[in-house]
Amino acid sequence: MSSRVAALEVDDALTVAAVARRLGVAPATLRTWDRRYGIGPSKHNVGTHRRYSANDLARLTAMARLVVAGVSAKEAAEKALKLNLKGGTSEVEKVCRKSEDQSDLVSMLYKSAIKFDQVKIEKLLRKAIADSGVESTWLEVIAPLLVQIGEDWVRTGTGIEVEHLVSEVLRKILSENSGSISKPKNSRPVLLACVENEMHSLALTALAAVLAEAKIECIFLGARTPQVALNQVIIKSAPPAIFLWAQLSENADHGYVKALPTIRPAPRVLLGGPGWKSAKGSAHSKVIFTEGLSDAREQIIQALAL
Repeated sequence: MSSRVAALEVDDALTVAAVARRLGVAPATLRTWDRRYGIGPSKHNVGTHRRYSANDLARLTAMARLVVAGVSAKEAAEKALKLNLKGGTSEVEKVCRKSEDQSDLVSMLYKSAIKFDQVKIEKLLRKAIADSGVESTWLEVIAPLLVQIGEDWVRTGTGIEVEHLVSEVLRKILSENSGSISKPKNSRPVLLACVENEMHSLALTALAAVLAEAKIECIFLGARTPQVALNQVIIKSAPPAIFLWAQLSENADHGYVKALPTIRPAPRVLLGGPGWKSAKGSAHSKVIFTEGLSDAREQIIQALAL
């Protein structure tokens, strides 16, 4: 979908049907976007149907292009609503082109992965991280790539070797970006660990790299951290924040959290990963559930009072 907004003469009072025709989507889709994500018509006179303004059309054009580029509808709406439209369509084009370029990158990485071209994968990922940073690359490139590979495996029952290859390449590259920090912002390191039986640590490795990018030092215990080992590190290092990852619900044991030692000052205890959402048992009242990589980073920064 091209940026046709600049060429349109909008009467600042477009109906839902008119906008749907211009964007090439169904009117029901526009109503869903409005209801779920708050991106809809801003014009509303009492007793009349709501109308779309030129700015509404520009934001919806951006959202439609972002969705086509592979961005989730929720994230596309968030990006479109944050657009600064005072400069005309240039901002819309900039945001859309970035996502479209990243969509192309995901496609190139996927093709390289199924060919087992490790050198190409590493080259593309290192360039993406150098250009956009670890966090942006994880959210906009790596996560969509892993989703695509996972969906292929679920659909066909084959390709687990591709997932293993990509995971190990990612672990290698992310570890390169989470080495020693010359001048960390925090005086005491943050503690990152997977719960006792959790073997999936890739997302935790990504968080360590994102925190290193923010000059935040961590103690990284990785997969399957025994309770006794975790507790000893807490007692000896007194971390200001503890982040515990659980990918699978059977590993997300709230008893593991409740068995953490009491120290002063009390650390902020953060839980991350889909396992916690469906885990049985009640959580400790003072723990914080994080929603994704960016939220985890922000919660840790708040704990450090940076």
